[in-house]
Amino acid sequence: MTATAFFSYCLAGLSIGSIYALIAIGYTMVYGILRLINFAHGDIFMMAAYFMIFAMVDHNIPWYISMVIMIVSTVLLGVVIEKLAYKPLRSAPRMSIMISAIGVSYLLQNLATYLFSALPKQYPSIPILNQTITLGSVSTSLVTFITPIITIIFVVLLMLLIKYTKIGMAMRAVSKDFEAAQLMGIKINSVISFTFIIGCFLAALGSMLYFTPRPSVFPLAGSLPGLKCFIAAVFGGIGSIPGAVVGGFIIGFSETFIKAAGYSEFSDVFTFVLLIVVLMFKPTGLFGENLAEKV
Repeated sequence: MTATAFFSYCLAGLSIGSIYALIAIGYTMVYGILRLINFAHGDIFMMAAYFMIFAMVDHNIPWYISMVIMIVSTVLLGVVIEKLAYKPLRSAPRMSIMISAIGVSYLLQNLATYLFSALPKQYPSIPILNQTITLGSVSTSLVTFITPIITIIFVVLLMLLIKYTKIGMAMRAVSKDFEAAQLMGIKINSVISFTFIIGCFLAALGSMLYFTPRPSVFPLAGSLPGLKCFIAAVFGGIGSIPGAVVGGFIIGFSETFIKAAGYSEFSDVFTFVLLIVVLMFKPTGLFGENLAEKV
């Protein structure tokens, strides 16, 4: 492998890993607050792509306005799902809310099939992101280059928000002890809604970065990426934002270099094998903490 090819693969791995990290943060934040695995998160990511197609392709709205419409629509979808599917089950057994999350996932897939058809739809071309840039002897698209930068910026902003703002302190309190935070007067519903807003915003951003270099979108397009991002969150330690980011990068790099070695059919398998190996030796993930179970 030449140095140019190695650098090109590193850039590609960094790019896809950054997207996995963005989406994995949504999984890990919701789990940190609600102890809920939001299985519909990958399908929200898929719906964001359809919102972009609806705005740009079906209604010829400029890409920068379409992007705003897509992000707002995705966030609203996430908040509606939380209010209708998860909030009524907040005091129910965890199995009930997990089944509800799986049901929402299938609902979104079938809704996308009904509204947009099961046939793949071409994702709109965003001119500024599809520009080709040259770094030394390597040529790549602008979206591949800026994706890690965007991810790092938003992760840093999120960490600052959680550490230094009032809503961030409330989120940390709810994550630590849900009942005690409620007794102390923290508005639990507002904290949960804000968590879903952040997660869906990052999913919408990740959707645009993920589908821009890819040819098409279909109703099941969010299933495998969503599963990989869930694995990234578990791999890094579910509930840990730095863990989700590290997990996303590791999966992105391993997937890219396995494909580069000519074993593309094993790239997805390796992700699951890696997860199993890590959990065998560290069940809480790389950055996870052991939580005491209340009795």
